[in-house]
Amino acid sequence: MPSLNVLVIDDEPALRQILAATVGRAGYSVDTAAGVVEAAAKLKRGDVDVALCDIKMEDGNGIDLLRHSQAAGLDTVFVMVTAFASLETAVEALRAGAFDYIVKPVRNQEVLHRLAQIEDMRELRDENVALRKAVKDISPPVFRFGSPGMLEVERLVGKVAPTDSTVLIVGESGTGKGVLAHLIHEQSTRHGGPFVPVNCSAIPEQLLESEFFGHTKGAFTGADKARKGLFLEADRGTLFLDEIGELPLQMQTKLLHVIEDKQVRAVGSELGRHVDCRIIAATNRNLAESISQGRFREDLFFRLSMFQIAIPPLRERQGDIRGLVQFLLNSSKVGSKATPAIEIDPEALTCLLAYGWPGNVRELDNVIKRARILAENNCISVADLPVEMVITKSPVSAAEQGSVMEGGLRAQLRRVEVELIKSAIDAAGGDRRLAAQTLGISLSSLYGKLGGDPERKQEICK
Repeated sequence: MPSLNVLVIDDEPALRQILAATVGRAGYSVDTAAGVVEAAAKLKRGDVDVALCDIKMEDGNGIDLLRHSQAAGLDTVFVMVTAFASLETAVEALRAGAFDYIVKPVRNQEVLHRLAQIEDMRELRDENVALRKAVKDISPPVFRFGSPGMLEVERLVGKVAPTDSTVLIVGESGTGKGVLAHLIHEQSTRHGGPFVPVNCSAIPEQLLESEFFGHTKGAFTGADKARKGLFLEADRGTLFLDEIGELPLQMQTKLLHVIEDKQVRAVGSELGRHVDCRIIAATNRNLAESISQGRFREDLFFRLSMFQIAIPPLRERQGDIRGLVQFLLNSSKVGSKATPAIEIDPEALTCLLAYGWPGNVRELDNVIKRARILAENNCISVADLPVEMVITKSPVSAAEQGSVMEGGLRAQLRRVEVELIKSAIDAAGGDRRLAAQTLGISLSSLYGKLGGDPERKQEICK
């Protein structure tokens, strides 16, 4: 469905009404102005896409209005309407920046043809912008999961992606909800359109409406130019609403109306605009609990959760960790440059497999990137991992408790020594080499006191 905002500018009431009716029946948003002064006030808001503008009017000249609009930086396309079919008039209009001109008496099909041309031109421009962005931000290779939980997630994605259904992705922070949303977009019929992600919790509450629906120039203090908003940026594509559970109730109501009506109205504008975008939402909150507490609208939840996908946490899919580690080792970058191929010590891999991963895949990715920076000889060792992934407090058995008299002092000194080393590593931000220097011992001694085998480490990492 067309999504242009059209302003019909003519001082002849009959022609103005006929043109407005023709444009409106074609599905475009339409407004009218009876002269140059009224048109200038409406154009100033910055939300008019096309102006069908008469040239000779009682209170001014349409070409002067065009020049004034361009000087003000307005992104409005002008199609001039004139009763004077002279070559000089046409040349003047085109030189001033008009897209085209139409000679009176106006034929409806000619008007609609011009609007269709402008709409195609704008779509091509937006596609070029999206293509340049896609080339700049080439998507990284996708990891193929092997755990039953993630295989089910992939099956659900394959089912819902080709449809236009709204999707709600739920899962803990760091499980990859944004990656999954982008995967759904890429496998949909909208993959050629924009994918617009937005973190709902990162937008100040007073700016939410403007960010989502756009605003006209001068709509509020600081609105020095018009903005079309996230919904229109995602037109014919996908809008990904991350952290949807953080939206305030007032904004939830407005969002529900947009989803139902497929119409947005910019702050400061009197015109609604049709928008065609798919909604994918995500949250790490329990929305059912939020509904019971009155913090989330039940009707919005039903709209968003037409098709729900739950991503299991990493600790529940241990079968993916080994493959994810290798995938991240192959694809991780340090800064802006790719790093050389790197290996991981089996003992370090064992630590990663045994860890609980409260931060899920995001935490694993950060650990791998940090370890790559610390690693020597292109090999990640236990010493390159955060201390909490290596040092765990083992429970003292009854037999150990009963052996205090038999070497009890040595065991207690050993525990004190380990705690001192652990504190030094914490103080060094996890850098074991710096901790060893602080304690005045070698890295091999520190590693050995923590239960490692320095000779084996050196052999593996040569």
